[in-house]
Amino acid sequence: MAERDALQAYLTSAGIQTLIHYPIPPHQQQAYAEWSAQKYPLTEAIHQQVLSLPISPVMTDEQVDAVIAACNHFEMP
Repeated sequence: MAERDALQAYLTSAGIQTLIHYPIPPHQQQAYAEWSAQKYPLTEAIHQQVLSLPISPVMTDEQVDAVIAACNHFEMP
């Protein structure tokens, strides 16, 4: 999760908005309370790592290139 947070902060400082979609694994959400005691290590790990990048059919090539360049230039502190 530290890597995701660092990348998110870096991208934010570069003017690139990101989001953490679905921060709670499905089996831990209130709607699935009967599954909350179950353990799904891979699912739980993914939900601590995933970061949504900008994506849109109306993004210009320059905007796409900026997101790619920022991701490629990121270095872990």
